[in-house]
Amino acid sequence: MTTSGQPGTGNARPTPTGAAAESQSATTAAGTPTQPDRTSDKAPAETTADHSPAGGGKAAGATPNGDSEVDPATSGAAKKDAARRDDKQGDRTKQDDAAKQGVGEGSTATSDTTTKGTGPAKDSEPAKDSGATKDSEPAKGAKAGGTDGTDKADSEAKPVGPERWEAFASAPEPKPSIFSRVGRAVGRFLIHEWTLAALGALALAVLMTWPTLRYPRYTLPQDYWDPSLQAWQMAWSGHILLAEPARLWQSNTFFPELWSFAFSDTLLGYAPAGMLGSGPEDAVLRYNIMFVLAHALATFGAYALARQLGAGRIGAAVAGVSYTYAPWLLAQAGHLHVLSNGGIPLALAMLARGHGWSLRHGYRPERRHDGWVYAGWLVAAWQLSLGFGIGLPFAYFLAGAVLVTAVLFFVRRLRTGQAVPFGRRLFVADVLGGVLFAGVGLLMAFPFFKVTELHPYAERTIGDISLFSPPASGFVTAPGESRIWGGLHEGARAALPWHPEMTLLPGFVLYALAAGGLFFSVWRLRHRLLLLAGVLLTMAFAMGTRFFDGTFTYVPLFEHLPGWSGLRTPGRLMLWTTLLLGLLAAGAVTALTDRVRELTAQRIPSWPGPWLRMATLLPLLLVTVEGLNTTPHPVVPTQPAAMRSAEGPLLVLPSNQSLDQHVMLWSTSGFPDVVNGGSGFTPRLLDDVRRVSQSFPDQTSVDYLRTLGVRTVVLLRGQVAGTPWEISIDAPVESLGISRQEVGDAVVYRL
Repeated sequence: MTTSGQPGTGNARPTPTGAAAESQSATTAAGTPTQPDRTSDKAPAETTADHSPAGGGKAAGATPNGDSEVDPATSGAAKKDAARRDDKQGDRTKQDDAAKQGVGEGSTATSDTTTKGTGPAKDSEPAKDSGATKDSEPAKGAKAGGTDGTDKADSEAKPVGPERWEAFASAPEPKPSIFSRVGRAVGRFLIHEWTLAALGALALAVLMTWPTLRYPRYTLPQDYWDPSLQAWQMAWSGHILLAEPARLWQSNTFFPELWSFAFSDTLLGYAPAGMLGSGPEDAVLRYNIMFVLAHALATFGAYALARQLGAGRIGAAVAGVSYTYAPWLLAQAGHLHVLSNGGIPLALAMLARGHGWSLRHGYRPERRHDGWVYAGWLVAAWQLSLGFGIGLPFAYFLAGAVLVTAVLFFVRRLRTGQAVPFGRRLFVADVLGGVLFAGVGLLMAFPFFKVTELHPYAERTIGDISLFSPPASGFVTAPGESRIWGGLHEGARAALPWHPEMTLLPGFVLYALAAGGLFFSVWRLRHRLLLLAGVLLTMAFAMGTRFFDGTFTYVPLFEHLPGWSGLRTPGRLMLWTTLLLGLLAAGAVTALTDRVRELTAQRIPSWPGPWLRMATLLPLLLVTVEGLNTTPHPVVPTQPAAMRSAEGPLLVLPSNQSLDQHVMLWSTSGFPDVVNGGSGFTPRLLDDVRRVSQSFPDQTSVDYLRTLGVRTVVLLRGQVAGTPWEISIDAPVESLGISRQEVGDAVVYRL
């Protein structure tokens, strides 16, 4: 018998009625099953919900103990005949067992209705598109016997909806709340490549510059002279832009000189940081934080550029670390305006991304995006605002790149006769971005031109350039701050006239990786040759007048490019050499990692795979180790108590280039006007003040200072040893018409 129901439930199932019932009665009377008539395939099927093959293995309407429960509408005699029939069938147990074996959880097979005692019945499969089977299955019009005992007068089966199986379906996924969506978005942001790259660059910067952040309010990296000057520069720009922006270039130092803020590179781009905090300690803290962040930005910028050009992650990391922690840059640890170079590769990466161009894949117009172009020009303008020492070569590089790109664009158009896709929006972005960049450059250059006009002796000569031009041996000589090579290269440094600006080693590991990149790289051969040409050309420029007297390299730039004569140290062009070497190395490391990935994918089992992948990190590790430093971090001289309350304009004695930089830092408490100042050159007025004040206090010096407008003189006792003031510091001053007061470790004279 065909089964239709859940085994073991005890629920009654509809029994056949009508013609099917008569057939069943005949079968019962004879004691053997009678073959029912084949139902028509065209007859509409009216079945119960358990018509599915997954229903069960028991007969329709069967109870767990084998008794049949029939519809009350059937006769009592039929019930007795059915009971007697069940008793006579001694092999019923075998039939039940066979039926149960055909039923399993999730089974889709139809139960076998034959028994071993009677033999298989013909055509025992369910009739197609009908609710009855040939072996006494409920036929069309069978009455459904519900569990509630209700009858259907029209003998129609009770429909059972699909809700019976809803308990077994998977629960619908709940709609995420706004907090869940925000959490997922934050999670995706935190594991994004650029987030990890930024955090990694920051963590590496903290470690590689340690102990800069150990005592950030009291120590400065390398020395406390130029860093003190630059700490004052950030403090002044932030203070004056909030208080009186029109006076930006008329600083409180070098009184009464004009345009005094343009006597050195200004770090004006760091002005927003200068708006936070006040006083010398906050200025030192601000400097140390920006010192670390400058390293992080340089690493991130070079990584972004290498990735945009087509390098892999490890190769880009090698480019970023080698660009930031090259041994030669350790000698520049006291020059924040030189270390603040991360905007250069970052701007180039953004501009390349906006124009859809990479070194590995060429020009892809579908990847153009004017938003990245605007961002690239903004970053470039910000980099220029940090100073012309690094920004001016960058500006000329961008101008040359724009010119070359335009020429190649039109040459290709003339050669092919087809317009190369560029786009009006991209053109507008380049025009507006270029105008912005040029505008910032002109606004920054104007005060420097005024300084040159007022102080023509401040302009460099080719003789000054010769003093700082490094020889070829400088490219393989490391500064003393290098932990790996510093001690080994002590003799080589001694042979250099001015080793802080002539030790230009970018790293022997970087040299090796770049050399390997000439033969094994993901870059095309012509691109490798162009990178090599750039390396050699920038090295020639970095040598200044040492490369054939600079006749064909540095001297033409010095004589014809506006502003180039203000760059006194050609060796700092090594920054571009380092960047190009890093890109060559990135190509080699990327090719290595790609090859390792292919090898590990082909091996079965891939046991060496993890070790090979770890081996690809070795170049990055070696480049990082070669950048380790022994940079000292001296304690900044404490601000004299007299400087906190002294009224300007004032003069602090003794006065010289080094001590005046401390005075500039101390003046961040209220920014009084001070005659002192330190920069790349010394104004003649300050020279006169230092010469006349050697005899202070006397009538000549007092009268001279009064004519300048000086009202207060602070004489530091701790600095007078070996100077003329060692004798005159305690001399009486009543006859000079000035007052004298001891304030801490200083003597304050009020004129």
